[in-house]
Amino acid sequence: MIPARDAAHCVGAAVRAVRDQRDAEGRGVRVIVVDDGSVDDTAAVARAAGAEVLRGAGEGPAKARNLGVAAAASDLIVFVDADCTPRPGFLAALLEPFADAQVGGVKGAYETEQRELVARFVQIEYEERYARMARRRWIDFVDTYAAAYRREVLEEVGGFDERYRLPSTEDQELSFRVVERGYRLCFVAQARVGHLHAASLWGYARKKAKIGYYKVATLRRHPGKALEDSHTPGTLKAQLLLAPLAAVPLLGAPAALTFLASALPLTRRALRRDPMVGLVAPGLIFVRALALGAGVVAGGLAELGGAGVLPSAERA
Repeated sequence: MIPARDAAHCVGAAVRAVRDQRDAEGRGVRVIVVDDGSVDDTAAVARAAGAEVLRGAGEGPAKARNLGVAAAASDLIVFVDADCTPRPGFLAALLEPFADAQVGGVKGAYETEQRELVARFVQIEYEERYARMARRRWIDFVDTYAAAYRREVLEEVGGFDERYRLPSTEDQELSFRVVERGYRLCFVAQARVGHLHAASLWGYARKKAKIGYYKVATLRRHPGKALEDSHTPGTLKAQLLLAPLAAVPLLGAPAALTFLASALPLTRRALRRDPMVGLVAPGLIFVRALALGAGVVAGGLAELGGAGVLPSAERA
């Protein structure tokens, strides 16, 4: 299923790419698009592409996904975002692990054909995380741009937390709850979807700040994940502290050198994959740390101030 809001420019391609998929036995899929209060032609474009369209009320992707799950009939629910186009073989690869009864959910991966420098860096950043996850039999972190869950698992944990009203960390939070219930999640690198990453420095920084802000709410519910999860490199967490310290008198030079050392693994990966990106990688890693850190600070202040990151009247 696909949640979509004001996605007329991309949802048609997403629906067609999903409809072209076949599972290991050659069967296709029913495509459900939940139009989450769009003011453009999202619904009409999705229908024309072959999707069944449900109408949401603009309450966010978490609520939209729950509506889609309730309307679906399958025991396995596949999630794709409206700005993603599954590659050939995506569905078969994504569903294969469910042959193991222990598996409750599966995560796929992004790829992109963009040539903008920032977008190329974003892809390499994801590939670092994919390599980290590929080393593990089981993971605890699933993004729903390319994912599948057993229906019974989603029902047992209560679905997505509908207090998340914007695309943010609602899918991470769900996967943390799934693992806490004892279910297994796994990563399939071959289950790929095409995506348009942030292509400008401002767009990239803004997205990271939003993730940092909502991550505060997620970690409030799952504090152990602040220390370790299967997706986030430990160096990134250190960088959140090191980046602002680099501007502090006396601490600046040592903090900056330590920051550069922490950025070496991703920088080396970038240099091997795309030398031009590798040259600017330390600066982009610094921007990432500042933006994420700013989001975390803003989220922390919202929590301390009593309003909270999530709607106050509905907070857990």
